[in-house]
Amino acid sequence: MENSLRNHQHPLIQRLADCIESVWQQELTLSPYVVPEDLGYIEGSLEGERLTIENHCYQTPQFRKLHLELAQVGNGLDILHCVMFPRPDYALPIFGTDLVGSRNAGISAAIADLSPVNLDRSLPDRYQEALTALAAPQFTQPRALPDWGDIFSPFCLFVRPVGLAEEDQFLQRVKDFLTLHCQIAQTSTPLATPADIHNVLVGQQNYCTKQQQNDKTRRVLEKSFGAEWTERYMTTMLFDFVAV
Repeated sequence: MENSLRNHQHPLIQRLADCIESVWQQELTLSPYVVPEDLGYIEGSLEGERLTIENHCYQTPQFRKLHLELAQVGNGLDILHCVMFPRPDYALPIFGTDLVGSRNAGISAAIADLSPVNLDRSLPDRYQEALTALAAPQFTQPRALPDWGDIFSPFCLFVRPVGLAEEDQFLQRVKDFLTLHCQIAQTSTPLATPADIHNVLVGQQNYCTKQQQNDKTRRVLEKSFGAEWTERYMTTMLFDFVAV
């Protein structure tokens, strides 16, 4: 897999990108996902600094899109963004994780979650039981979720990891979430009724609509590529959904 950008990013981003791809390869049956030709590798500038974005996408029988995005602005900002979008006929939560930081300043934001999409905003029982059994995470600098963060589960982890021990703990937590998610997906049965599939689509659309409200992401992209390109990127690459 192409990995030119990650070699120049914060070590935790390198490790997490490698971890995600390793779990995907071990637990799932991957096939290529067709990315729009101009959105796989992107270069621009932000306030005089070079902005580079790499997108890696796959699909599986259970997931319509596995998306791993790596981005870098000059030497001052490194980003990892990952979301797994289930196919509409699978009643699965949405796995997502993000890292933001730099080699010099460390990781300022680290988030991971399995976000429910069903109508009552709860995770399926298999997830609840497995996640409850995990050891409670211990981080010295928890962070507050954004105003639109009601899409996240009670198990959502949002922190500023301090030191290598907390970085290791975050990495292990993401690996636990991801492995559990892939294993449950592999043994899940597709939904059979149009009503159930409709409910999944409504939940996924709500998740994507809320994520598109992330003003920080939008501002960075608009400064580099303009509002029209940013809207297309956020709605077709980052948080696309199947219309209800």
